[in-house]
Amino acid sequence: MLFRSTLLGVLAEAIPDNERIITIEDTAELALDQEHVVRMETRPVNIEGRGRILARDLLINALRMRPDRIIVGEVRGAEALDMLQALNTGHDGGIGTIHANSPRDAMSRLETMVLMAGTELPSRAVREQIVSAIHLLVQVKRYDDGVRRIESIAEITGLEGTTPQMQELFGFRRRGKQGRRLVGHFAATGVVPRMVEELREEGIQIPAQLFQRTEDSDQ
Repeated sequence: MLFRSTLLGVLAEAIPDNERIITIEDTAELALDQEHVVRMETRPVNIEGRGRILARDLLINALRMRPDRIIVGEVRGAEALDMLQALNTGHDGGIGTIHANSPRDAMSRLETMVLMAGTELPSRAVREQIVSAIHLLVQVKRYDDGVRRIESIAEITGLEGTTPQMQELFGFRRRGKQGRRLVGHFAATGVVPRMVEELREEGIQIPAQLFQRTEDSDQ
């Protein structure tokens, strides 16, 4: 769930036309070609100090609209709790972005945002919700050559004690520079994600060689 708007749009292209998509953004930026798209935007207060609409308000209303997919442009506050609850109660087609320095930092920030909702949930309960709701974290990083690249794709595998566990599936490996431009490649780590079996049960066949580690993965 660690994406930027451009990547959100790319991922959304894979959503079938017959699915109902609801987007929640501060400013409508996603351009989706599917037939059943409902776009919702937050709104600041007016000059009278009224009329504010928060992402959390929109998310709560979106759940009443029977969505197949919920896309939140940026999760930044108390709406994180409602997003997790939605993903854990049958709306398992959600995507969103979180600003963080790494996949593990994103997990910590998400936990903090859930606590901003004002509920007195213990940390373990929050982490259990996160681990149950989220399958993948995709980190996008802006490198020193000014180019944004996918840095890492990690799968959340569960809790060990009170610590969320994750395993990296793919990562960007630097190989040097050509002039000012960074040179590298995207490599598999050799880890086959647990979710592959779930996808196969849904009739989605993923070739095993996709996750095969190559000899130059760490170069």
